[in-house]
Amino acid sequence: MKYDPAKHHRRSIRLSGYDYSQSGFYFVTLCVQHRACLFGHIQDGQMHLNSAGLMIDRWWRKIPDKFPHVTIDAQIVMPNHYHAIITIPVGADPSVCPNPELTPPTDPIHPIAGIIALGERTASGEHVGSPLLAVSLGRMVQWAKTMTTNEYIRGVKRGEWQPFHKRLWQRNYYEHIIRDEKALTNIRNYIADNPARWNRDQLHPQNPSKY
Repeated sequence: MKYDPAKHHRRSIRLSGYDYSQSGFYFVTLCVQHRACLFGHIQDGQMHLNSAGLMIDRWWRKIPDKFPHVTIDAQIVMPNHYHAIITIPVGADPSVCPNPELTPPTDPIHPIAGIIALGERTASGEHVGSPLLAVSLGRMVQWAKTMTTNEYIRGVKRGEWQPFHKRLWQRNYYEHIIRDEKALTNIRNYIADNPARWNRDQLHPQNPSKY
């Protein structure tokens, strides 16, 4: 099934009972308050970041520095939103749990290994995932929102960037748990194609959708 953001990328009400520190791949979107286009513009199907957009991109790329073993897969900064696939690997830090069965996959050709093992148990009956990694998806997103907001405010005070109303980012964020390799490929393609389909994007400021 082709990835359909209207169907698969619903307003984020966290999945009841789901542990978002669990290993896996997560598609995350943050939108600027009131869909204000603060980070650049689309021209000829290409995203052109302004200095604020470059700042947003830089802070999101720091997530793996702040939260070791977490990786950013496909990502893009759009004029008024940000898309990324965030990967929490199986087993997290081997210094925390030395069991070799829980060591994160190291072969970049097979990142889906982190999905296949989602929710499984080891031979000893231990859960793979959340008991070994205390950092939740929400904590990572909140950290990035805080760091980007603080730097954006400094840019506004210097007169470099356009002011925002009350908050830089919308209060909530959107997420989708990627459960198989086909979905991962579809979402990677969706992210890559996002600038080319900007005029039809549900987050375009002239789109009447309330998404």
